[in-house]
Amino acid sequence: MKSFKILLAASVLALSASTAFAGDYGYGAGYGTWDNSSSSQASGSNILNNQVNLQTNWSNLMGVVDTVGGDVVAQGAAAGNMVDVTTMNDTRVLNNQYVGSQATIGSNISMDANNVWGSVGVQNQVLCNGASVSTDPILTAVTSNQECHSKDPYSGVSALVTNVGGNAVFQGSAIGNTFEADSNAPNFPVISRQLNNSAVISNMGVSAFNVGGTVGMSSSAIGNTSQIIHYNTNGH
Repeated sequence: MKSFKILLAASVLALSASTAFAGDYGYGAGYGTWDNSSSSQASGSNILNNQVNLQTNWSNLMGVVDTVGGDVVAQGAAAGNMVDVTTMNDTRVLNNQYVGSQATIGSNISMDANNVWGSVGVQNQVLCNGASVSTDPILTAVTSNQECHSKDPYSGVSALVTNVGGNAVFQGSAIGNTFEADSNAPNFPVISRQLNNSAVISNMGVSAFNVGGTVGMSSSAIGNTSQIIHYNTNGH
């Protein structure tokens, strides 16, 4: 019996500079200017990320497979803006992500699989704005602003699987804004603002017959989510 772990690869952006940053973004009244004068000449990594998405991002995946000796894997993804920052020194991050009201972000997966000796895995993830910051320095300072005004972050999964020797796992998720930060820095100030002004929808329809292993289904729709982890810095 085989198990599945499907990883969604995200685009990575890590810019390092020592010059001063101007914070006039022009989006969202009262949130377009951030004062960074105190750290403009500081050493380490000064990261400014400004992402704007105003158009449609859509993915459609349709698959029909029959009589497979191994596994069958289908993965779909759609996102407006994504940033992943990883550093090993003092870091200051200014993140601004904006998705406009005319944008539509969605992903559909339709899968028919029959006579699979291995396992079947289907994963679909849709995201409006996503930011991740991971550092291991003395100082980590993060200011993040995320605004999702898109019409509908939408995830759709439709699957019919029959005669599967292993497991059959199905996962769908739609998220407006997600923010993650982790650091073991003694100084770890974080300011995060998330605004979701869109419908967030995840639909899943699955039929599974004659599965030798485990069948798992998961569907979630989330407006805003944040996770901040500060590791123990006292040495105990």
